[in-house]
Amino acid sequence: MLTLLNPHHGLHVGRQEMFRGRLVDSHEVPARLTHVLDELRRRPLGEVREPGADTAALDAVLNTVHEPRYLHCLRNAWADWVALDPANAAVDALPSVWPLPHRHGFRHDREPANAAARLGLYAFDSGTPLTAGSWAAAHAGAACALAAAQAVLAGERSAFALTRPPGHHAGPGFYGGYCFLNNAAIAAQALRDGGHARVAVLDVDYHHGNGTQTVFYERADVLTLSIHGDPRTEYPFFLGHADETGAGAGEGFNRNWPLPRGTGTAAWRAALDEALQAASDFGASALVVPLGVDTFEGDPISGFKLRSGDYPGVGAALASLRLPTVFTFEGGYAVAQAGVNAVNVLEGFERAA
Repeated sequence: MLTLLNPHHGLHVGRQEMFRGRLVDSHEVPARLTHVLDELRRRPLGEVREPGADTAALDAVLNTVHEPRYLHCLRNAWADWVALDPANAAVDALPSVWPLPHRHGFRHDREPANAAARLGLYAFDSGTPLTAGSWAAAHAGAACALAAAQAVLAGERSAFALTRPPGHHAGPGFYGGYCFLNNAAIAAQALRDGGHARVAVLDVDYHHGNGTQTVFYERADVLTLSIHGDPRTEYPFFLGHADETGAGAGEGFNRNWPLPRGTGTAAWRAALDEALQAASDFGASALVVPLGVDTFEGDPISGFKLRSGDYPGVGAALASLRLPTVFTFEGGYAVAQAGVNAVNVLEGFERAA
């Protein structure tokens, strides 16, 4: 398996996030990726390399997945934050005011001139610190996702975009959940643009991939599937219910399996089997897997009970579809175990492929 490594991921280092009224240390840290990379070096699965520059292709796919004004805001957010108050250079950018939906009379069509308010127009939480290096890290991560898709299009059986910050919570015009650019959606769009008529995205992260769902919700060419904690009690709370099945042309092309906190391996694997069958019935010719290993029993901000020894079987099950596959690295906040768990999935996939 080819791994595309983000050389700039370490530029994004969030200091603190807001959690239930308190500023706490950020759970999304550079060591998450480092542990995965160390494990790949201990158990090599193939070449590890940085993505090449394909600026035009990256700009094209970014502007398809995300709204141009949102991209413009992200690109300039840190400079605007510091310009608001030079003292801001010493703290991460976190929003503190948000517009409610249009039905409450708040406008979304006009960007505030105030940089802090502008963050609130695009962020859906206060737990995603934006730092001096966030755009560079996220942009390089998107390049990894694109390069992974391009490698699969060129004949690789599978490729892994090893990058952070993660991506699956980022939508067309919003960020949150530690995510700024949606790497899984970028890979799926690149596979579509490269000739795959039908692409399945099967998200195995503990938290619902609300951004990916939103990107493709009205489309029939990308099937979005997500197995995750029940949004009645679990982040991101406001999407991820089983009755969300798509809209317009996309009706029937979104499936969610919300599972209760405390779900163990057997019930989780039953949901995975259903999702795999849905991907097969869809007739997908390529697969994207947002690979979160925060389903692990020791994860500090999640609630499923999978163990490290369960993950090779997860990889083997994903390989059973016999599809060209792109993995994107998403969650997993039991930092010391993230490498073993992620590589267990990838190794299980490779052995079964």
